[in-house]
Amino acid sequence: MANVIAPDRRINSLLAGALAAYGLCIRGWVVPDGESPLAKAGLCLAAGEPAHAVCLVGHGGGGFWPIFAAWHRLNSGVREPLDSWSKSVITPIARAVGGEAVFPSDKPWRPFQQWGMAAEGLKASPLGMLIHPVYGLWHGYRGAILFSALDVSGWPEDVARLRQITTHPCDSCATKPCLTRCPVDAFKPDGLAVTACRDHLNTVAGQQGCMTSGCLAREACPVGQTYRYSAAQIRFYMTAFA
Repeated sequence: MANVIAPDRRINSLLAGALAAYGLCIRGWVVPDGESPLAKAGLCLAAGEPAHAVCLVGHGGGGFWPIFAAWHRLNSGVREPLDSWSKSVITPIARAVGGEAVFPSDKPWRPFQQWGMAAEGLKASPLGMLIHPVYGLWHGYRGAILFSALDVSGWPEDVARLRQITTHPCDSCATKPCLTRCPVDAFKPDGLAVTACRDHLNTVAGQQGCMTSGCLAREACPVGQTYRYSAAQIRFYMTAFA
């Protein structure tokens, strides 16, 4: 049962240090008030208690990849390896600080995108993925840690508050190259045309294009290119999707 009272910044510091050892980081905190829609969105612990704080865990860029890849080589037969690795890393860290880990791959589905929007002020790109002003589309959430009680009153405002990024990268992008690079125009206003995308990936053009270099639409975004994933990481994701 999670029950943490932290009148100083020790929890944040402990989490940051423990996650950094695995190439992960704190991607923000969500501390909703009673009026916020997030106050009822997925904020329930396994025992049925309400959670009052969410620590988002993820990465910007692919710094965690070499650590995961080494683990994967030793656990090549594991199904859903990236999810399994994330759970093996984040779950004990969460327990050590009195929190409860939850993951995007597990039911009940948690509103990770909503949490990301609240924690970092992010918005959706034209491709549907959340875009970060620094990392661009090269970032992700590997899990979250819920706390039944967490006093953040002694923390700096930029840690405790819901961050609001006022400048969205896509607002100043006039040409929107991401919307013109997909060979099968799979990105529609109502979402991704999954069948068209996967069918293309199984063609010669798809194997030589997106499956090799990554989604061409994602690659076209100019934001955060220095955080672009390695070729091995891109192939892993594309193979899992296809």
